[in-house]
Amino acid sequence: MTATALPRPRVHPVTFARLVRSEHLKLRTLRSTWWTLALAVAVLPLMAVMRTTSVAAIADEADPAYLVGPVYVTSGVMLAQLVLCGLAVVAVTAEYRTGQVRSTLTAAPTRLPVLGAQLLVVVVTALVTGVVGVLAAWAAAAPLLGEARMTVDLTQPEHLRIMAGVPLYLAAVAAFAYGVGAALRSSAAGIASVLGLVFVVEPAFAYLPSEALQRLGAYLPTAAGSRLLTSDVLGSVVSGSRDTTLGPWAGYGVLLAWAALAVGVAAVLLRRRDV
Repeated sequence: MTATALPRPRVHPVTFARLVRSEHLKLRTLRSTWWTLALAVAVLPLMAVMRTTSVAAIADEADPAYLVGPVYVTSGVMLAQLVLCGLAVVAVTAEYRTGQVRSTLTAAPTRLPVLGAQLLVVVVTALVTGVVGVLAAWAAAAPLLGEARMTVDLTQPEHLRIMAGVPLYLAAVAAFAYGVGAALRSSAAGIASVLGLVFVVEPAFAYLPSEALQRLGAYLPTAAGSRLLTSDVLGSVVSGSRDTTLGPWAGYGVLLAWAALAVGVAAVLLRRRDV
């Protein structure tokens, strides 16, 4: 009797592209991901309609200099970032909670490509969500802009910057949240740290008695990054004596630096710690 030779299984090398497809598959096959993204998109048109309606009621009494249409159309960004930050943290910490990360890192023992693939998926997801959300907000608020004596004119650099800044800002904030989550490896700790910084620590700097500390607070992640979404007139009023001379793109650069720092710390810890 002769033995039948079995065909050798095909071995596919673990490339970065395959890691990206794997991470994308993990994220999109979770029902909670779609509910989270739907909520992030929904808050943008909802807040746009609410803010534009309220401004329309007092438009005759308002200073035209403050009626910058894109500012009100994009007013739901702060709520959208809350949702996307939670998603970014969970995207990396869920594997540590279930233990699946061991299988992932066994397939990719150099580890850092996994971090990069997850980060890319999270950033692109946030970017696409921001584009869809801001377009939905613009469409929902468009019938009300005339009543509020406002327009959105993308031929104006300031209007274009604010509208295009929504997906860029959300992508950068999601990258920062991902880095924090990857460093802490805990969903609860990661979400609490990011949201505590954004919604508690950063606003608290505005009430400190020291002007130097108030200026320092303007260089915290979302305080700096949100300059990208602020009109020149409103930005000068809000900054007041705390003006840091941070322009919109400089502020966004500070946010990107924070995101790079968070991801860099996560990368170092991923190489050095056991899973």
